[in-house]
Amino acid sequence: MTLDRSWFTEAVDATGSAFSLKAEKVHEERTPFQSIEIWKTETFGYLMTIDGCTMVTTRDNFLYHEMMSHPALNSHPNPRNVVVVGGGDCGTLREVLKHPEVESATQVEIDERVTRLSEQYFPELCDKNNDPRATLFFGDGIQWMKDAPEGSIDLIIIDSTDPVGPAEGLFGKRFYLDCIRALRADGMLVQQSESPLLHQDLITEMHQAMRDAGFAQTHLLHFPQPIYPSGWWSGSIACKQAGALAERLDPAALDALDTQYYNAEIHRGAFALPNFMRRALKA
Repeated sequence: MTLDRSWFTEAVDATGSAFSLKAEKVHEERTPFQSIEIWKTETFGYLMTIDGCTMVTTRDNFLYHEMMSHPALNSHPNPRNVVVVGGGDCGTLREVLKHPEVESATQVEIDERVTRLSEQYFPELCDKNNDPRATLFFGDGIQWMKDAPEGSIDLIIIDSTDPVGPAEGLFGKRFYLDCIRALRADGMLVQQSESPLLHQDLITEMHQAMRDAGFAQTHLLHFPQPIYPSGWWSGSIACKQAGALAERLDPAALDALDTQYYNAEIHRGAFALPNFMRRALKA
């Protein structure tokens, strides 16, 4: 294969910003859903992009995957049945299955090629794919949630791309209504919610849509993510029941997770909001 020796750059006109890595393109294909490229970078290992946007790298994926899974799992009193919508690189699924209390974890990914390419270029993210508790389902997450039995899920993790293209329908009241129906009485949802610095309006709209759909309360958690716009990312948690979040932060259980970033102090600090976001969310 002839390698494209160059730089990968994701330029975002709306924010007047860009992120670049020196890299060589080693794979590209067009699936029925999107364009996927794999780059071999000089300093971040492999990089996967979808429709020209950074998705995951070898070097920094642990930040996103740990923070999209462990804070929510350790804020739920008893997360037995978990569903990951999206997350085709399987990194979030891997983190979920580090929790022994999880009895089943279903990953619902619309594009099977994301997973197959991850198995090839990011095998470390896929080492739980054959766990007996894991189910890989390739299909439309919106329809899957409509068909889910009522009150069958403890935690839904929406590990999606930006709210455009195949992921657009995952951001909005209609989808959240289906999630509420599928969740148990103490169920929770966590969704990646872009950058607090660049996408404040989107975050505010998401939290309002979650509440309009019937979630009793919402929370924002935030964390660094170098390859995403601004380098500062977030997840939004919605709870069916009001009340304080659980803090299942037993030291031995946390050590067993074998995380690179997440720990008890990070857990608590991730929910502490800067003033501008407190005002925006009326926290």
